[in-house]
Amino acid sequence: AYLTVSIEPLPPVVVGDAVTLKCNFKTDGKMREIVWYRVTDGGTIKQKIFTFDAMFSTNFSQMENYRKREDLVYQSTVRLPEVRISDNGPYECHVGIYDRATREKVVLASGNVFLNVMAPPTSISVLAADTPAPFSRYQAQNFTLVCVVSGGKPAPLVYFKRDGEPIEATPLPEPPAGAGSWAPRNLLHRDLDDTKVPKSLAAEDEAGAGPPFATAEPPRGLAAERDSVTETIPETVVSREFPRWVHVAEPIYYFRHTHAPVSDGTVEARATLTWTLNPQIDNEALFSCEVKHPALSMPMQSEVTLVAPKGPKITMTPTRARVGDTVRILVQGFQNEVFPEPLFTWTRVGSRLLDGSAEHDGKELVLERVPAELNGSMYRCTAQNPLGSTDTHTRLIVFENPNIPRGPEDSNGSLPGHCGFRLVLALTLTVILELT
Repeated sequence: AYLTVSIEPLPPVVVGDAVTLKCNFKTDGKMREIVWYRVTDGGTIKQKIFTFDAMFSTNFSQMENYRKREDLVYQSTVRLPEVRISDNGPYECHVGIYDRATREKVVLASGNVFLNVMAPPTSISVLAADTPAPFSRYQAQNFTLVCVVSGGKPAPLVYFKRDGEPIEATPLPEPPAGAGSWAPRNLLHRDLDDTKVPKSLAAEDEAGAGPPFATAEPPRGLAAERDSVTETIPETVVSREFPRWVHVAEPIYYFRHTHAPVSDGTVEARATLTWTLNPQIDNEALFSCEVKHPALSMPMQSEVTLVAPKGPKITMTPTRARVGDTVRILVQGFQNEVFPEPLFTWTRVGSRLLDGSAEHDGKELVLERVPAELNGSMYRCTAQNPLGSTDTHTRLIVFENPNIPRGPEDSNGSLPGHCGFRLVLALTLTVILELT
């Protein structure tokens, strides 16, 4: 008897598609069985997934978790209605017939096929590396965008665009080193000239008005009679004038692409775009990360616009702060959409913060049990990202607290010295009466 087995090759399929594994065989003998195997661990393990027994004309599945997922069609074809990523890999079809000469002997032949299951990416996001980060007027800084693509199989093709145009970047096989021809130069620090000073401050300096905010201690008296609780000072833009090292020129981009396998069989791809940031031309530039994948009919994309912070919105709670209250000053947002994430720094104009520190980092400044001495004090919030910096000031007004005595008198209106005098006098009279 003769027996030949062949399986038609399969094109790549997408998760969720129906797949048919067809086993073609030719023989002049009597069939014994047809068995389908899934091959794993590089061919060392063959897992039986379906069997057709010709002797009893029965067929059944050997995989409990695959219940009713396979159908045997025409005794040799297996159909997977909804293919999964876990179905990816090689398969073998084994056919056995009885030898015509010896009925006890079984002749076997097999064929194999590889099922390539693709999965489109499920998520894409763009973020900035090393955020939050400060702004520098005097030194060029490298800036890196990171595009993270998850859920795809195989690894997708990732590329960047700027304002809708593809970016031609130099491949960077290794992570950026601390030094190199593309690394930023440490430029000399220069004293502030009139282009670096906010116009409002420059005008006051020319008029001889001194600093814009008093550096002396605020008045110690309470301001219960004042109507306004807080005084919001308009935003002072610090960094709209850029240093002379910034030149309007085409930036040189460096691109790096890596991918890492995930336990579910997909791949996480990361693409980085690095260049020397130029706030003069990069502010409000639109960058997009696009992904091409054979399982996608059209590219996926995620985009961000590089924007410096402008107009922080500051709130203070409680709105009517009293002596002994805990005051929270919080940045709730900006007048614009800001990217990347800003760095927030709080300072007290002309003095240190309540805890004795020079500054505090974070979106919120907490003043525990404010004393009357903080009445009228000015607080500055500096919000900055690599594209620019802006300052906003707010003044703290502290009101009287009727639950806390404010003078040297006690709650009965008598002075502590008088109480002590009456006590000594009473004791003295008691001693004299006892002696007499």
